[in-house]
Amino acid sequence: MPVHDDRTWFEFLILEGAQAGLSWETILRKRPAYRAAFARFDPKAVARFTAARQARLLQDPGIVRNRLKVESAVTNARAFLAVQKEFGSFDAYVWRAVGGTTKRNRWRRGAKIPASTPESDALSKDLKKRGFRFVGSTIMYAFMQAVGMVNDHAVDCAWREQPGKRR
Repeated sequence: MPVHDDRTWFEFLILEGAQAGLSWETILRKRPAYRAAFARFDPKAVARFTAARQARLLQDPGIVRNRLKVESAVTNARAFLAVQKEFGSFDAYVWRAVGGTTKRNRWRRGAKIPASTPESDALSKDLKKRGFRFVGSTIMYAFMQAVGMVNDHAVDCAWREQPGKRR
């Protein structure tokens, strides 16, 4: 489903970064704990997390206890706020990567969907330039799929034509 809410953007940014090297199922099981640990995905609150707060998070078995991933959530919160200030919203910034509308690929069932695209390469590069971490091109392509920037449902999939419905 296409996302247009900045808090939801920030949530997916944190969760996709945490997912790097792990299964999405693992992260979805931990989502409630992430919501509690990361101030309901409020980027202003996360940007103020101190080193002591980050150290406490590393003791929380409900989240992925990886120091670099926890630190990147705080770093990304600060960069996220800078993007909001520059563009008015993260939403206005990020949708530029696909020309403002969902990119609808035309994959056949069984086709090999790429792990990255020129659009995810460009978004990753720009986010890194802005100080974001855990935003490599493969992570950004999964992010773009999750937030509805890219529709990679096969052409014969019933969900392809229902972007506004939750499964």
